[in-house]
Amino acid sequence: MKTRQVALFLAIFAAFQLPGNSRGQTANSATTLPELFDAAGYRKARYRAPVDRPPTPAVAISAEEALHLRPGVDALFIDVLPAEGGVRDPLSGRWTLAAQHETIPGAAWHPETGRSHPDPALWQGLRTAISAERARHPSLPVVVFCRSDCWMSWNSARRLASEGFAQVYWFAEGIEGWNDAGRALVKAEPVTIAPH
Repeated sequence: MKTRQVALFLAIFAAFQLPGNSRGQTANSATTLPELFDAAGYRKARYRAPVDRPPTPAVAISAEEALHLRPGVDALFIDVLPAEGGVRDPLSGRWTLAAQHETIPGAAWHPETGRSHPDPALWQGLRTAISAERARHPSLPVVVFCRSDCWMSWNSARRLASEGFAQVYWFAEGIEGWNDAGRALVKAEPVTIAPH
């Protein structure tokens, strides 16, 4: 009986191993699940997970580098964290929030723009906001963030840079990294994107 149990255990264990993988990476690993990424390479599920690659052509910025910038002065900081439970009025573009959100002082909160397929109106609103700031300050860097271990800021930074925006940086540590460094957070209000 024990032999059968051992054989069954080994069969189940082997079924979850990837062929030719000596590190024992399981079939559920993020790099092997096609349902986690869309055809263009943007993360589309399980957004809160360790990020294992750079958002090329955007550039990762370290916490130390981000902490030396003054949000809204030295760089345009964009928070893309979703408005969990929030609802956007389709007529006014205003958000009704289910919970308060705190962010980096001086940052603009553009919720839901880090999804693999963001709402076109919200994405265009983000693009328009960046273009307006760049019209006044052409060399202003853009720093995109949300929470640590979150693919939404990765998606957004990558998409902005892929669409031709220069000097787009991804701050992986995000809100937690800022706060862990002893920096204050402030109550955030989502940017209103009026419908067209």
